[in-house]
Amino acid sequence: MTRVVMRRELRRNLVVIPILLVIGCVWLYPFLWSLSTAFKTQLGAFTSGASLIPDHLELDNFSRAWITAGFQQYFLNTAIYAGASTVIELGKSALCGYVLARYRFPGRDLLYKLVVATLFVPVATVIIPQFQLVESLGLLNSRLGVILAMSGGAGALYVLLFTSYFEGLPQELFDAATVDGAGFLQTFRLMLPLARPVIGALVIFQFIYSWNDFNIPLIFTLGQPDLQNLAVGMLNFQGTHSMDSTGFAAGMTISFLPVLLIFLLFQGYFVRGLEGAVKG
Repeated sequence: MTRVVMRRELRRNLVVIPILLVIGCVWLYPFLWSLSTAFKTQLGAFTSGASLIPDHLELDNFSRAWITAGFQQYFLNTAIYAGASTVIELGKSALCGYVLARYRFPGRDLLYKLVVATLFVPVATVIIPQFQLVESLGLLNSRLGVILAMSGGAGALYVLLFTSYFEGLPQELFDAATVDGAGFLQTFRLMLPLARPVIGALVIFQFIYSWNDFNIPLIFTLGQPDLQNLAVGMLNFQGTHSMDSTGFAAGMTISFLPVLLIFLLFQGYFVRGLEGAVKG
């Protein structure tokens, strides 16, 4: 019986795996083509067709995108926005999730339901209230205003992940901290490192969201183009240098490398964080 099942699985894999490989290649090809175009000459980009192999390595595309097109400033702004908003989102989501998981207080269930309800609110619908709030604080056309606006995008999801994870921790850990005289903040600092899987998932989600965000950096920096990020800068580059396909591809390559690096650094915690939240 076991041999029959194994043979059936083998025949199924012989059919499914080639199909998945073909689908994967089709999905991956545009990305690889953009990457290879970043190393091609202008003539090679138009004459090579669908080929992924550059006829000549042209590294000047990166210097042209980095310096001439202003990607150096865009990259700095994007790194500041993504890094700062991720740290802020981590702090407030972890604190809120910790309180909802470990404390029972009047209105706690209602607050939890409101957090869940915000998952169904489109992020684009809160841009106008965010704009009015940032403007009233005098932070419009400033990096701090963009960072604060980015820090409220997908907070509800992170709160629920932390809530579920902290609820699954053994009560003995909290009892031991209380016996040792640890207060609220001391206990929170002791428990937060245990939530590394959720932290990893949050860092990946929030960093990628902030790095690729287009609407907030565009709307909140209309009066200061020097404060715009890579997403807006790519649009400006495309409009100004519409025929420079290799420079545009080089800019795209520059923009996705940090995101790829962050994912590779935290991918070990990513699946465990989601699994821990689902089990909780």
